[in-house]
Amino acid sequence: MDASRATGALGEDRGPAPARKRTREPEVRRAAILEAARDAFAERGFARTTIREIARRAGVTHGLVMRHFGSKERLFLAAVPSSQNLMAEVAGDPASLPARIARSYVRRMSNSGGNDPFVALIRSVASGEEAAERLLRAMQDDSLEMYRQLVPGPGLEARVSSVGAYLIGVTFSRYVVRSGPLASMSDEELVDHLVPNLRAILLG
Repeated sequence: MDASRATGALGEDRGPAPARKRTREPEVRRAAILEAARDAFAERGFARTTIREIARRAGVTHGLVMRHFGSKERLFLAAVPSSQNLMAEVAGDPASLPARIARSYVRRMSNSGGNDPFVALIRSVASGEEAAERLLRAMQDDSLEMYRQLVPGPGLEARVSSVGAYLIGVTFSRYVVRSGPLASMSDEELVDHLVPNLRAILLG
């Protein structure tokens, strides 16, 4: 992969995105802020994204974003799927949990076109950003609590950590670097590839 392609894959600045028209409806404004945040974080990474840029994209003021979310870190966590959202997708028989995790992950990434805030977080952690590292730990702790309700047996923390490490690696190859066998698979092929590996990690 040449240098220009690598730079683009890692989130180069492609110029300002268009701002939305302003609205006075609180729920509409909150949804607009979250959508703008997901796009901005995915395009620019955590550190380079500013509250002012998100506000401009959403068509609201900087102060309104801060009143809704309080900080960039809290806004990021609100923009990614929570454990409650994920639980609704993956709850059920532990034996088929790996397949549900794989489908949920691939569907989420496919729906975002690979521009998911999780991708931005991985880029930021790889760059050594301390705030991003704290966010990743918070997300991992949240996931562990969810898995406690779904997966039986000892050694759960290590298994969940291994699932996270595996999916981070897949995400980096497919959605950040965008090269290699994982990047060339169709969504269905990727699901089929993920399921046995997730089963081995989670269920043994």
